Amino acid sequence: MTTQKMLSGLRKGITTYKMIADGDKVAVGVSGGKDSVTLLKLLAEYRKFSPEKFDLIAITVDLAFEKQDKNYTEIKKFCKKLGVEYFVEETEIGKIVFDIRKETSPCALCSKMRKGALYSSAAAKGCNKVALGHHADDLIETMLLSMFYEGRLSTFAPKSYLDKSNVTLIRPLLFLSECDISSYAKNLPIVASGCPANDYTKREYIKKLISHIAEDIPNVRDMMFTALTHPERYNLFDKFESEIDKF
Repeated sequence: MTTQKMLSGLRKGITTYKMIADGDKVAVGVSGGKDSVTLLKLLAEYRKFSPEKFDLIAITVDLAFEKQDKNYTEIKKFCKKLGVEYFVEETEIGKIVFDIRKETSPCALCSKMRKGALYSSAAAKGCNKVALGHHADDLIETMLLSMFYEGRLSTFAPKSYLDKSNVTLIRPLLFLSECDISSYAKNLPIVASGCPANDYTKREYIKKLISHIAEDIPNVRDMMFTALTHPERYNLFDKFESEIDKF
């Protein structure tokens, strides 16, 4: 997957949902994984020709996992090459979640605390936008997680304002697949996750479930993504409530 093709997907997400405007200062949340590093690279490239003039920084929230590689030297070098200022926000989130709280289902609390630290750091550095590396597969996985484990039809928004932090959250990779990102990120500096729950999460189960379904329905990801991003195809019970008295 070439940078040009990846930028095409990125630009589609940005323009479709008006994610970036003139004068924005955007903080990219860089975990060190393939999605966030790809997002950083593409936004840095997009900035060169973007019709909107915006500033860009990168922030890593160090979760202090016992097995986490805390050497971000390659990420720092990468940011310098891209012309992006880089910050590492030190936290004790890993210790709180796994050692102090001893959470049996740690993902929700860890995610909430990690995002809170990221948003606060971004706001303190004068950013009005925070960009996360969620992609098309994340969108459909989140919907199934909500349906199966919470009994809700819900997923994340491409763009949302966070009043507590006074920043707007954007997800520019929305129209790119995990497969494309994995292929593109092979030559990028990736930091392995040190999370003790890695590969044993509910999201990982859903990911494997979708892959299993795709063996029989090869285009299942495209169909689910289309259903979620085309509201005119929405047809659930609440649409019929106003019609009940007509029958």
